[in-house]
Amino acid sequence: MRILQRSQGALDWSQCLAVERVPEKVTGTWVLRNTRMPVAAVSENLEEGVTIDELVELYYGLTLDHVKAVLALTARSLSSDSLCRGRTFSGCRLPP
Repeated sequence: MRILQRSQGALDWSQCLAVERVPEKVTGTWVLRNTRMPVAAVSENLEEGVTIDELVELYYGLTLDHVKAVLALTARSLSSDSLCRGRTFSGCRLPP
């Protein structure tokens, strides 16, 4: 999970429909849409051993689709597989 945490600063979260950046929310940090949960909290919790199901239960407004979208974008960014370019997975789209 450390890869996920380290990579989040370099990811283009604007390509992910499951996240948003609003200056009035958590000082403009990327958060999961319609929540105040920073994207980084997903990797931090998973790294600590919290399961995805537990994470969804713990945070009001967080959905399984949020988590899947964050993990999908992160996984694709770490992949050199050009077949992923231009395809949509769990609400995140990378340009061709």
